[in-house]
Amino acid sequence: MITVASLVPYLGGALAVGGVAVAASRRRELLVRWCAWAVGVPLVTGAFWLGRPGAAAVAALAGVVAVLEFGGLMRMSRMDRAVLAASVTGVVLTAWLAPGQELRAVAVGALAVAAVPLLAGDADHGLHRLSVGLFGLAWLSVLAALVPLGASALALFVAVSIADIVASFAGRGLGGPALSLLSPAKRWSGTVAGAAAGVGALAVLSALSWPMAVAVAVGGPAGDLLESMVKRGVRTKDSGSWLAGSGGLLDRIDSLLLALAVLLVLR
Repeated sequence: MITVASLVPYLGGALAVGGVAVAASRRRELLVRWCAWAVGVPLVTGAFWLGRPGAAAVAALAGVVAVLEFGGLMRMSRMDRAVLAASVTGVVLTAWLAPGQELRAVAVGALAVAAVPLLAGDADHGLHRLSVGLFGLAWLSVLAALVPLGASALALFVAVSIADIVASFAGRGLGGPALSLLSPAKRWSGTVAGAAAGVGALAVLSALSWPMAVAVAVGGPAGDLLESMVKRGVRTKDSGSWLAGSGGLLDRIDSLLLALAVLLVLR
């Protein structure tokens, strides 16, 4: 069984190798991004080491930040954002404190999201507000899966991150047909290479199973395209600007979100 402790040497080694490669490249943007990883990875790993409470804290914090970014992209009102953030947090806390009741928590959240435009009597934009809120709830509540999955979720995040990096570089080098019009820079060649690298990472981490492999190979690229669709719809390049070298949090966890969803379905 995979544990957080078993992942620590690999995470530390990856950071060290990445640091050497970044230093050799002498590219400032890569150095800034590596510094963000060097701070974030130990914090997240430490939280997961604490078990379900730590994983719930990470999931809840990520959920709130993701809601704020999503709300900014979609120009949601403060009330809509607040209710959506509370709903996502409620699903995460349910996964921790009342396992098995997550769908009920999602239903309660959906009613809360719907209540805001209904009680406001918003006939002009109510349907749009409701659609955006329900989509955000379905998309971001998947973070609650971090709680029961624990170390497996951490391994999944490592694998999809490696797959993303390899897909980016391999796609540029190999070329070929574009993966989707939603993201013309991404190539099928890079996606296949990234999937192979991600599955290989799962094997190295002793976390390889067919559901995990499908989650990385299919869910990861699909999650990236989903966020690209959202950003293209509002003509925005990044979900945020606060995360050094990476834009926003959604830009870092977009692949993880659908990978988690695929894993939940297959498990």
